[in-house]
Amino acid sequence: MTAMDIGKELVALCRQGKNQEAIDRFYSTNIESVEPCSMPGMERTQTGMVKIKGKNQWWVDNHQIHGGTVDGPYPHGDRFILRFKYDVTPKHTGKRMTMDETGLYTAQNGKSSRRSSSTRCNHRRLRNI
Repeated sequence: MTAMDIGKELVALCRQGKNQEAIDRFYSTNIESVEPCSMPGMERTQTGMVKIKGKNQWWVDNHQIHGGTVDGPYPHGDRFILRFKYDVTPKHTGKRMTMDETGLYTAQNGKSSRRSSSTRCNHRRLRNI
């Protein structure tokens, strides 16, 4: 599979809410994931499928997810970018926000071997009408 093929399949699965299936099918067992900053109890860089799944489960467990979209892939040789937008409420703050994240993926041997992300969060106050 090419990087573009992997990107298209990841987008299709994520749009169906099958993020874990996307990870299982298209992440290398030795994938390296680099976040813009470390999350509670985790290093900024996570290596290996077990750690990636743990990080994703932590995110799901600690956020109320109201909605999300994914766009792309935007190809560049053996790499591609996906853009994720989420409407979430972190459970520890209770403050609803939008997250705009780009993930730069590197394809190797038909799988994603590296993912680096950049995230922008916009906190907003919602008022009852």
